Amino acid sequence: MSFPVVGVVGGGQLARMMAGPAIELGITLRVLARDVADSAAQVVPDVAIGDERDLEALRQFAKGCDVLTFDHEHVPTEHVRVLESEGIAVRPGSDALVHAQDKGVMRERLSALGVPCPRWRLVPDAAVLAAFGDEIGWPVVLKTPRGGYDGKGVRLVTSPAEAADWFAGGGSLLAEERVEFTRELAVLVARSPHGQAAVYPVVETVQVDGVCREVLAPARISEEHALAAQEAALRVAEGLDVTGVFAVEMFDTPAGVLVNELAMRPHNSGHWTIEGARTSQFEQHLRAVLDLPLGDTRMTAPHAAMSNVLGGAIEQMYSGYLHCMAHDPGVRIHMYGKQVRPGRKVGHITTVGDDADEVRARAVHAAAFLRGDIDG
Repeated sequence: MSFPVVGVVGGGQLARMMAGPAIELGITLRVLARDVADSAAQVVPDVAIGDERDLEALRQFAKGCDVLTFDHEHVPTEHVRVLESEGIAVRPGSDALVHAQDKGVMRERLSALGVPCPRWRLVPDAAVLAAFGDEIGWPVVLKTPRGGYDGKGVRLVTSPAEAADWFAGGGSLLAEERVEFTRELAVLVARSPHGQAAVYPVVETVQVDGVCREVLAPARISEEHALAAQEAALRVAEGLDVTGVFAVEMFDTPAGVLVNELAMRPHNSGHWTIEGARTSQFEQHLRAVLDLPLGDTRMTAPHAAMSNVLGGAIEQMYSGYLHCMAHDPGVRIHMYGKQVRPGRKVGHITTVGDDADEVRARAVHAAAFLRGDIDG
């Protein structure tokens, strides 16, 4: 038996961070990237250049791959269904992937599964939005069902008039109650085709302007809420027949946890697992899509933290990279090979240790230094 080939559709940093685990597992990684300068294309030897929105490009890429998986969810659902109909193993499959592509479909299915969610309604026009807002109270969170990420496609509106431009585009929008939460959480789950599942510790995510800035593991919540979050995530994994690693983003409230959104792939909230867990989310994803036994999800230290490195005033970060390594040899700096632009995710810092506050402070300090927010 020859060792398998995993094809990753998308050449971003998630595909890039699968390269090391693929080598360690002895498997071959192929990447479909749009450009040779893409993050993963810089480090993966077997790269095809093409557009994931082009069905023929996907077909050609799939030749020689034992299984296809994703770096992002922006592949047209109909293309994924065609590939499956032609006998190509796609994991996660189209029936699962659509729940991360269309927030309306996600809400309908999660509600049918009895998964706790914010109150919601699909609103085709301003009149239905007005009725929903009057029923649950303003302001209302309004989302475009498709295409939103990192805060894009999300608005907090106090009246239907503030959504007039979105309604002008046609189609229904997703309206949700504004949740008064204490923390934002995320749970990573891995599930293989034969149904084995593994769940990671619940983490706390810190968002700034709709973009994840920090991740703290484990989350600072009660054991009762942590177990409820893991149980909800596992219910989603089974109910949607997910294969691979995926993230369930949640709100922690005094009354319990509520599921916010899904990501059908390795996720920013799981980058801490590279150093902080016995099996990283990237190795786990490869194990899961290949139906290999899943790895150990326990932490390597009592606490771990991740801080995203966002582009700032400094375009050339290598000098700062050297200073961070010299200042704190325990920090791990992961750069994505991206051109620095203000606000763009270009890397992340991870730290592990025994003291939660100290671990967090080290990660935040290093990321701030690389961004140029501090100079010492």
